[in-house]
Amino acid sequence: MHDFSYRDGLLYCEDVSLSELSSRHGTPLYVYSAHTIRENFRRLDRALEGLDHRICFAMKANSNLAVLDLLGREGAGFDIVSGGELFRVLKAGGRADACTFAGVGKTRQEIEYAIREGVYSFNVESEAELFFINEVAGAMGRKAPVALRVNPDVDAQTHKYISTGKSHNKFGIGIDRILGVYEAAAKLPHLVIRGIQTHIGSQILETKPFVEALQKLLPVVKELQSRYGIEFFSIGGGVGIVYHGALASSQASWWQQAENKSISFEDYAVAVRPLLDDLRLKILLEPGRSLVGNAGVLLADVLYIKQTPAKTFVVTDAGMNDLIRPALYEGHHEIVPLKEPTSGAKRAPVDVVGPVCESGDFFAQDRELSDLAAGDTIALLSAGAYGFVMASNYNTRRLPAEILVDGSRADVVRERQVWDDLVRGEKIPVR
Repeated sequence: MHDFSYRDGLLYCEDVSLSELSSRHGTPLYVYSAHTIRENFRRLDRALEGLDHRICFAMKANSNLAVLDLLGREGAGFDIVSGGELFRVLKAGGRADACTFAGVGKTRQEIEYAIREGVYSFNVESEAELFFINEVAGAMGRKAPVALRVNPDVDAQTHKYISTGKSHNKFGIGIDRILGVYEAAAKLPHLVIRGIQTHIGSQILETKPFVEALQKLLPVVKELQSRYGIEFFSIGGGVGIVYHGALASSQASWWQQAENKSISFEDYAVAVRPLLDDLRLKILLEPGRSLVGNAGVLLADVLYIKQTPAKTFVVTDAGMNDLIRPALYEGHHEIVPLKEPTSGAKRAPVDVVGPVCESGDFFAQDRELSDLAAGDTIALLSAGAYGFVMASNYNTRRLPAEILVDGSRADVVRERQVWDDLVRGEKIPVR
C-alpha cells in the first residue's frame, strides 16, 4: 500500500529520512514514493491479467511530470481533462493516442489541439459538446474520435462533491437517452464513434456501486457493439484508498483497515471481471487516487502552540493553499510526527491549522495527537492525490517543492517557488 515507516525512531520514505529532506529542502514539502506508485499500478494490472485492458491514469490526481513519466514507463495511458494536461503528458514523453479527453467544458482551442495531436478519444459529456466537436473537426478537415459518457444514475455512496454518476450530477448523458444520442452522433460527418465511457465517482469503498453500474450499462454496450462496432468500454475509476488509521508500532503499517473499510484492486477485479470478460472489447480504466494517494505525504513545520480556554491550536507553516482537501470537502489525513512517539505517549485533542487568513484553514479539528512543540515537523499522510495539483498562491504564498524518492535516491521534481514567481506575468500599466 505504501513505503512509509519508522526506522530507529524516524519516519522514512523508502530508504530516505523525511527529517533529512525537510532540513535540506524546507517545508511545506511534498514527498512521493516511486516504489509505491509502481507497485499500485502493477497490482491493478496483474488483477486484470487476461482481460484486454489499458490503465489510463487520471492525472488530475497528480500531474507532476516525474509521476507521469514513471507511470508512462509502466505502460499507462492517461485520462486528461484539459489541454494543459495533454501538454503535460507530451512533455513527460507520453503519447496523445494513449489519452482519453474527458471534461464537461472543452474549449475550441483544446479540441483543436487534441485533434492535431491525435488523441485516442474525446469522452463527450453532452449533446451540445458532441455537435461542437463535429463542427471543430469539420473546420479542420478532420474526423474526431468520440465516446459518449453515460450517466447510469447510480449512487456511489461517496461525498457529494466527488459523486459523478447520479442523474443530478453535471457529468455525462442519462442512460435513458444515450442510444438516441449515439444515433445522432452516427449521422455527424466529422465524428468517428470509438467507444462508450462511464464514471460514477471517487473514493468508493465497496464494490457494489461498480457492479450495479456495469449491470445497468451492459445491455447498452452490447447494443452499441452491434450497431457501431465500438472498440472500447471505459469503466472509469473511483476505487478508494485508506485515509483513516494509526501507526500501531515501529515498522508497522500506517493505515489500519479497521479504521476505514476499503477495497483492494483484487477485490475490485473479482467483482467486475465476470461482467467484462466476454465482451470482446478493450476495457479502459481511469484510476487516479488509488495509484498515487497513499504514495505521498505533505511535510509541515510546527510554528507555534496556541493555547486558549476552549482549544489548543497547532499552527503549522502549511496551509489550505497547499492542501485544500480538509477545507474543501472535509477530507481526512492522518497526521504524525517525523520523530516516532514513545510507547504510551500522552495524546490530547488539538486543532491543526495553517497560517492562511481563513477559519477554514485547518487540517484537523479536535484530533487526538501526541504532544507537539514548536520546531517539530509533522507529516500529513495520503497526500499524493489532490494535494499539490489543487494548491494555489492564495495569500500570496509560494507553492511548495515536490520530491520523488526512489530507493535511496531523492530528486527535486518541482522547485519551490521564489518571490519573483509570485508576480511573474503581472504588469502595472504606464500612466
